[in-house]
Amino acid sequence: METTVKYICVLAFLVSMTIAGLNGVEGTADYYGPCGKHDIEKEAEKLEPCTYAAQHRRVPVSERCCSIMEKKVKNPGCLCAVLYSQTAYNAGVRPEIAVTIPKRCNIVDRPVGYQCGAFTLP
Repeated sequence: METTVKYICVLAFLVSMTIAGLNGVEGTADYYGPCGKHDIEKEAEKLEPCTYAAQHRRVPVSERCCSIMEKKVKNPGCLCAVLYSQTAYNAGVRPEIAVTIPKRCNIVDRPVGYQCGAFTLP
C-alpha cells in the first residue's frame, strides 16, 4: 500500500512539474527581445558586409549585403534593434542611412513604412 501511495505522489509531482514547465515556456515568450533568442549584438555582426553602405547613402550595396538584408527584413523589429545596437554604433553605422538599404537592394517584400526609432523604412 505504501508503495502505491509513493508512486501516486511521484506521478502527481511529475504531472504538476510538466504543467508548470509548459506554462513557463509560454510565459517566457515576452522575455526575449526583438530578435527572439538571438543576441542583438551578434546579429549586428552578421551585417558586417553592409557597414560601408550603412555609412554612405550613394554607395552601391553589395550583393552579399542584400542577401543578408533580405533575411533580416522579415523581422523589422530585430532589424531596427540591430541598427541601433552598440556594435552598429561602434562600426559607424548611421541608422538614417541604414534604413534605406532594403530599398537600395530592391527587396520587394520589405516593411515599407515601419517606424525604426526616429526613421521610417522607405
